[in-house]
Amino acid sequence: MRHIIIGAGAAGIQAAQTIRSLRPDASVLVIASDEYVHSRCMLHRYLSHERDEAGLSFVPEHFFEDQKIEQLLGVTVSGIDTGERRVILADGRAFPYDRLLIATGANSFIPPVGQFREANNVFGLRHLKDAQEIRALADPAEKILIVGSGLVGMDAAYAFLEQGKEITVVEMVDRILPLQLDETAGEAYRKLFEAAGCRFLLGKKATETVMNSSGAVETVILDDGTRIDCDLVLVAAGVRPAIECVKDSGIRAERFIEVDDYLKTSCEDVYAAGDVTGIAGIWPNAKKQGETAARNMCGQAVKYEDRYGMKNTMSFYGLTTLSLGRGAVQEGDQVIRCQDSKGYRRAILRGGKLDSILIQGAIDYSGVYQYVIKNQIDLSGIQTDIFHLSFADFYGVGERGQYLYS
Repeated sequence: MRHIIIGAGAAGIQAAQTIRSLRPDASVLVIASDEYVHSRCMLHRYLSHERDEAGLSFVPEHFFEDQKIEQLLGVTVSGIDTGERRVILADGRAFPYDRLLIATGANSFIPPVGQFREANNVFGLRHLKDAQEIRALADPAEKILIVGSGLVGMDAAYAFLEQGKEITVVEMVDRILPLQLDETAGEAYRKLFEAAGCRFLLGKKATETVMNSSGAVETVILDDGTRIDCDLVLVAAGVRPAIECVKDSGIRAERFIEVDDYLKTSCEDVYAAGDVTGIAGIWPNAKKQGETAARNMCGQAVKYEDRYGMKNTMSFYGLTTLSLGRGAVQEGDQVIRCQDSKGYRRAILRGGKLDSILIQGAIDYSGVYQYVIKNQIDLSGIQTDIFHLSFADFYGVGERGQYLYS
């Protein structure tokens, strides 16, 4: 049995490990466009010179050899022939498969603003090759503009500030980290970044650019006429699932690859996992999807259960924040907030169940919230303050290992 995995991120590597553990004699081939296995969550550490290429890897040095997994890194998959069951590379080579996993992740989205897409100093930050190109220009740069204040943008801003760069962050929303945090939690980080020298322009959009004769954007103009001079532009305005390789393959995909509860695509013996599926592709979820897909590729019937859960942890300038769940407030939700010496907390309850919680400051004993959200436990019978829950509020263990509450 020959298993091919396209992608060497969290989902792809976890799938390869799982297949090898379940099928010691199976053929496993990992194909990826990246030349190195690396954690995209750590790319800002590369920008700050804290880690080199090897230091970004999340697998042991001789992982592929020790696991007896074949690998083709630094190559591009141009197509998939599901009729002939072949993966086709851009150089014309083709590899047959019995089971296929697509774990190609996502790519940065560069909006069509001025010459953003043509300039040689405008980048997204999603892959190691992005970080390598950015660092080559960032090291001699003085003024760096970051468009977007999500986690990728703020990680990069932190790395550049540590190097003494002049950083400006433009965000179309009126607060930073808008997908992860609410206004109160975001404001705490904004103050810390500003104290470190970061300049924020919130509630504004980049609309035009001025590009010099060398092909570099040297000025970005905002919708209110503000002009920002820069040596380098990093765009952290979102990502798009990397579905290019499934074009004309018969695999159903529009914005992302469609999968069923078993992570199987519309084509027989073809599975997908991670960001490319559009299902909560953060690191833990991507690993779980890779494992689930691999088990199904090996003949087990395992459903993927964590379709909506999200977990984000961040720490800047000594302040730690944990965000669990979906985070968006809907009509009819009960929103509870608490701010004291321990920090700031916000809980969103929907129909008596905890939909999400944000904890900024001390995040000890947060495991109970992850359990309650994941299992959609009804909290209407719990008398304890939502911000002081512990497993002591629950008793017994059900037949599937679930805690039962009093």
